[in-house]
Amino acid sequence: MMFEGFVAKRYLLSKKKIQFITIITLISVVGVSIGVAALISVLSVFNGFNKHVTTILTGFDPHLRIESAKDSKFSDYGTLIEKIKSESKVKGVSPFTNNKGIISSKKDNVVVFIKGVDEKTVGDVSGVVEKTDAGYFKFEDSEEYSGIVLGINLMGKLGTRLGDTLTLMSTVGMEKSLTQIVQPKTMRFIVRGIYDANNKDYDKLYAYISIPASQKLFELGNNVNGIDIRVDNITNSNTVKEKLSGIISSDYKINTWYDLHSDLYSVMQAERWTAYIILSIIIAVASFSIAGSLTMTVLEKKRDIGIMKAMGSSNGSIIKIFMYEGILIGVYGTLIGCALGLGICLAQIKFKLFPLDPMVYAPLDALPIDIRGMDFVYVGIAAMVLSFIASLFPAMKASKLEPIKAIRWE
Repeated sequence: MMFEGFVAKRYLLSKKKIQFITIITLISVVGVSIGVAALISVLSVFNGFNKHVTTILTGFDPHLRIESAKDSKFSDYGTLIEKIKSESKVKGVSPFTNNKGIISSKKDNVVVFIKGVDEKTVGDVSGVVEKTDAGYFKFEDSEEYSGIVLGINLMGKLGTRLGDTLTLMSTVGMEKSLTQIVQPKTMRFIVRGIYDANNKDYDKLYAYISIPASQKLFELGNNVNGIDIRVDNITNSNTVKEKLSGIISSDYKINTWYDLHSDLYSVMQAERWTAYIILSIIIAVASFSIAGSLTMTVLEKKRDIGIMKAMGSSNGSIIKIFMYEGILIGVYGTLIGCALGLGICLAQIKFKLFPLDPMVYAPLDALPIDIRGMDFVYVGIAAMVLSFIASLFPAMKASKLEPIKAIRWE
């Protein structure tokens, strides 16, 4: 062990009796520990909510979505799908249409998104098939009626149930209603299934019909609005996006799951960083205690410093001694805080110490926790940097002591 590190450790740990300086040092360690534990716990909760939201969104939305860069629809999607399937990481591809329409029942009229999908492939890119709890996700279109699948909240608002008949109205051509009488395009649909996405925005805003029915209702011809893609692992989304950008025309734009909800994730990221900064202030406050503790240690060890300088210790060595002592306080506080934060997170996972109302936060019944190793690294770095900064002033003060005056001091 280096001379400076040995002396720093002796000054920190070899106090024979409890003194005021010792109490301040303990307070410094406790302060850093509480700050680190709080920061890790809060970041883990943010991670948990982020993971929960991502799971819900990507359960229904694709990992990647391709749309026309010039128009809202395109027809050559068969060739495009074959190119997409050539990428090894792609596990599912399905075309879709997506347009606003009006669903009319005996109880109410509701404006929703009418999504046309291929019932054979939509399950490869979306969880809507798995979440269809009542009935089944099949349209069974006929000349007279087509099939429709509704969200559970939309079903409640319409006051309908399986087997009921609904009327869908298209807004196509309604812009001409200002100059002439326009009859809205309508079609009759039978409710084939009800899905529950555990997401009110999906459950009340989206209804699914077949692509042919959608093309007829919205007068799309042979066009679709886009292609949904699911990859083998969501973390590969950006990699696959880059590869697909190289093999398909610039006439198409590719969005990842993050791009589709960039506003939401930007807000969540801002909240996470805000919490990180605010809780880091707790560690910063503890760092003031470190500075105070080291300053008082310098005064207490003034004679020792004079003797070491008289024996040939350089100013740099004196600085290192007190910087090492400050860093040791940070290390002990960080390690204890990491262990405490990890314990709190594990306790929340196992015992659900902070429950949530499942009627409001369904399907969550407690604060979600997602423990990530990099959080421990970032928090540890922040704590160590603040501890290092706090030790600079006392260390510089110690190095400026004159040996003769220090030795004579009593």
